Amino acid sequence: MRDFIRLFKFVKPHLGVFALAVAFMLISAVFDGAQIAPAIPMIDNVFTGNGILIDRPLPDFLSRIIETINAMPRLTLLKFIVMGFLGLFVFKGVTIFARQYLMTNVGHMIVRDVRNALYAKYQSLSLDYYSKSKVGALVSRITYDVGVINNSIAQGLTDVFYQTFKIVILLGIAIFINWRLFLISIVLFPFISIPIVRISKALRALSAKSQEKMGEVTSTLYEGLSGIRIVKTFLMEQYEVDKFANANQGFYKFAMKSAKRIIAISPLTEFVGAMAAMFVLYVGGSQVIEGTLSFGLFAAFMGSMFQCVQPFKRLSNINAVVQQASAAATRIFEILDTPSDLQDKPGAIDLPEFKDKIKLEDVNFKYSGEENPVLKDIDLEVPKGTALAIVGPSGVGKTTLVNLIGRFYDVTGGRITIDGHDVRDITLKSLRQKIGIVTQDMFLFNDTVKANIAYGNIEASEDAIFRAAQAAGAHEFVQNLPKGYDTIIGDRGFRLSGGEKQRLAIARALLKNPPILILDEATSQLDSQSEILVQKALEELMRGRTVFVIAHRLSTVRNASKIIVLDEKRIVESGTHDELMAGAGLYKELYQLQFRDAVVSLKKG
Repeated sequence: MRDFIRLFKFVKPHLGVFALAVAFMLISAVFDGAQIAPAIPMIDNVFTGNGILIDRPLPDFLSRIIETINAMPRLTLLKFIVMGFLGLFVFKGVTIFARQYLMTNVGHMIVRDVRNALYAKYQSLSLDYYSKSKVGALVSRITYDVGVINNSIAQGLTDVFYQTFKIVILLGIAIFINWRLFLISIVLFPFISIPIVRISKALRALSAKSQEKMGEVTSTLYEGLSGIRIVKTFLMEQYEVDKFANANQGFYKFAMKSAKRIIAISPLTEFVGAMAAMFVLYVGGSQVIEGTLSFGLFAAFMGSMFQCVQPFKRLSNINAVVQQASAAATRIFEILDTPSDLQDKPGAIDLPEFKDKIKLEDVNFKYSGEENPVLKDIDLEVPKGTALAIVGPSGVGKTTLVNLIGRFYDVTGGRITIDGHDVRDITLKSLRQKIGIVTQDMFLFNDTVKANIAYGNIEASEDAIFRAAQAAGAHEFVQNLPKGYDTIIGDRGFRLSGGEKQRLAIARALLKNPPILILDEATSQLDSQSEILVQKALEELMRGRTVFVIAHRLSTVRNASKIIVLDEKRIVESGTHDELMAGAGLYKELYQLQFRDAVVSLKKG
């Protein structure tokens, strides 16, 4: 419940619209009560001709109104009542539209703000957070869970105010007509709270489980569609269908358990209401027969009490809605309350132009929650203009090392400096503006070629985009696409080959024009022909920059200014290709092994 209450901070920016909606709810509730009043003279004067009868003193103005109505010709009174009803329903219709429209608007604005806040939080979280989270489950928080909140706000807040106003006005009418009958009628109502409280406790737990299951559904859906090429390659379509069906069935079970309890609330309240109504019917009917209460007043009393049943049912259901929303709010605030590991520290400076060197001093790193370090005692100096190659067996921390330079993670020991400035003392924006990255699986968006190249520099001119594409060797194939640079390339560049995607990624890095460049296995998954084209583009990209190259194929780093070899979490060798080949270390062993494999492959071919 505490997290649900915290959601109301999102109402504050929209208090004006919300207050106007509440005002229309009050007016609408007044009209709901007012429509009962014409029934009294309709029955007592028009239909029976007996006149309105009430057995207690009334204020003078009310007594005069009743006397005037009792003295009015029945046909004339009927005309006034008919016109009054029509006018009443016109105004009531206007207020109903206004309150529903305004509250719907408030609900959607709050949902919009919550989604914006969640997505902004997602963008601020570190890569370490995503390494431990399922993307599909995070998507579920911003879609399904926020949708649950929308229902609680649009429906729940409306009912809290409107139904409460309505009950107060209707009960006020009933008390005015006959307070003794009113006391009799509400004796049984407190008993309904016992099952409602028990049901609500169960609903909160079930709602939390339902939302977890929806996260599993979304995660399975996301993975199945993202990996559709692999699914089809390995003929796993039916496996994925069954996997999704199992996750979907799990959500269905918990959703139906929740629905069963929500549905049970309505007949419970209706049964208690019916018991009270029958009791009142007997007592009040006896007074009408005895002539101490007019039939019109008794009908108005019963009408007001019966009209209270529906608002009471709606209010009893609110608790169920709030319990569902509370579970969703808890999951949402789990994200919003997660501290961002990587933030600009107070007094962080903007990194000026890169002029000298990048230095790693006794750097150690381990992932949060892990005991064993990934990197230990790394000391490295990279002067400006150096092309540094990082090699070593798989899993030794090569990618982690370059990620520390871009501060996608923070070191857990030692420090990394650029021109003497600790990267933790530099604003993230100014640091990453100086860095360009091209990886083996560069992400492309489901957008135009032009938008993908300009990503990170959206104000770039078309000429600058074309020049970057030409330098990356992409201009020719882009021109052959159906709409050239305005062609939508599909999710993750689905319509392009691996080489074409890499050249667009290189064009994007060229347009950014960073002084520091990271190439992480940028050609490892390409065929020979594509690799030649991409390699030429990379040579253009590397010119005049400080470059960190991670390469599995050691033949591609022979010309690097310096090569370091990682093994067992440390730098075990460093030097040029010739210097390392002159020794008898791991680099020479890996190089000769790859050379022998290449020769064997050629002979088999």
